[in-house]
Amino acid sequence: MATSVRILGIDPGLRHTGWGVITAEGSRLAYVASGAIHTEADAPLSERLRVLHVGLSQVIEAEWPDEAAVEETFVNSDPRGALKLGQARGIAMVVPALAGLPVAEYPNNIVKKAVTGTGHAEKAQVAAMLKVLLPKSHAATPDAADALAVAITHANHRRPANVQAAIIRAVAAGTRPR
Repeated sequence: MATSVRILGIDPGLRHTGWGVITAEGSRLAYVASGAIHTEADAPLSERLRVLHVGLSQVIEAEWPDEAAVEETFVNSDPRGALKLGQARGIAMVVPALAGLPVAEYPNNIVKKAVTGTGHAEKAQVAAMLKVLLPKSHAATPDAADALAVAITHANHRRPANVQAAIIRAVAAGTRPR
């Protein structure tokens, strides 16, 4: 018998951080909630990061996820932009970790492949497949849709808690996990 797990997916961004919560029971997925946290572009960086921290903390408090997954950032040619995005991603990783949740990371192409079957899918293809995989979902923004895709990816790639615990015990004992 499969145990239900509630997964928080996060699509980090300094301007818009998407979040989505699903439940996974075996191969069955169900939509719970989704949204985005928005910051003001002209606000100081510290204030924008604070808004992201508070917003994600509120999502975790309201939705009670068991695990979290964060999309890895795509680094472009703008070093300043990449650094700022990295700071937003740090917030997206540390807030669930501070809440005691295990946090997984997935590259963008793995997320797209998990949802659409191809690692180079367009955002419209991802959104269309979300309607198939989570028919009751209503992601209001592309960032929320991307976050739901991250949660689905984690549902498909996660290790059940008993398997993870066995691996941790084996590593701690210096033996090879089975």
